[in-house]
Amino acid sequence: MKKNAFVLFVAAVACCFISCKENDHGDNRYFPPADSAFTAKVEFVSLDSLLITADQYHINKDSAVIVLCHQAQWSRGEYLEIAPKLNALGFNCIAIDQRSGNGINGVTNETNTRAKSEGKGTEFIDAKQDITAAIAWAKTFYGGEVILWGSSYSSSLSLIIAKENSDIKTVLAFSPGEYLGAAGINVGNSIDGLDKPAFLTSSKAEDSQTKLLFDK
Repeated sequence: MKKNAFVLFVAAVACCFISCKENDHGDNRYFPPADSAFTAKVEFVSLDSLLITADQYHINKDSAVIVLCHQAQWSRGEYLEIAPKLNALGFNCIAIDQRSGNGINGVTNETNTRAKSEGKGTEFIDAKQDITAAIAWAKTFYGGEVILWGSSYSSSLSLIIAKENSDIKTVLAFSPGEYLGAAGINVGNSIDGLDKPAFLTSSKAEDSQTKLLFDK
């Protein structure tokens, strides 16, 4: 389908506001059938081979896909209500459990549980590789453009990844800020020169930090 992805992308924002390496884990190129709409839990590996859990909200192979990343201490459960609304707008969705998180809406963050069990880091910056792996999975499955959607700390990571990753066409950042100082990263400096369509928004309480990034 020849759709203006960015126009639909902005429509997705409106919808959100209205609604409120093959390895020991197996071949991460395996995918469920895609000839009809479905919702399924999928697994693939991060860049360091940690197994990532995600929910795939699939409508068809021809539509754009949004990779949905949750906020601090949460899980893919953040998108239980939002993802179906995005499906209705014509987007496939992949909601991932990043290793930095916990749980929300009755959904445990399985990636975080595994990371702790395997002694892997669970700081904000450690989740960057999980988001990058999710983008690669989505790109391989759908073959077309990938839209990246972040929330809180993951929105800051999403902006940085969008600048670095050629597979990302547009990025949507909810409440981004300077959340990566512990890793010695200045988000504003890291996204300076970002030349892709980007939508940044926040609550009034957080607008000052978001505006600083928007001005970049």
